[in-house]
Amino acid sequence: MHPVLVYTASRIGLFVVTLGVLYLLGLQNPLLLFVVSFLISGVASYVLLSKQRDAVSARISNKVDRPKPQDD
Repeated sequence: MHPVLVYTASRIGLFVVTLGVLYLLGLQNPLLLFVVSFLISGVASYVLLSKQRDAVSARISNKVDRPKPQDD
C-alpha cells in the first residue's frame, strides 16, 4: 500500500482513539478535548509511527531525486 496513505490513516486513527479515550475519561469540553487529543496523538505518532514516517520520507525523496523526462 502507498506509504503516505498508511501514515495518514495511522495518524487519523491515533487521533480518533485518543479522542475517544479522553472523552471516556471525562474530558467534556469540546475545544479542550480536540486540542489535548491533537497534542497527545502528535507526540504518540512521533514515537509510534517512525517507520511509517521514514517510508514516506524515502518515497518523497525518491520522487524528487528522479530525473525528469527530456522534451525533444
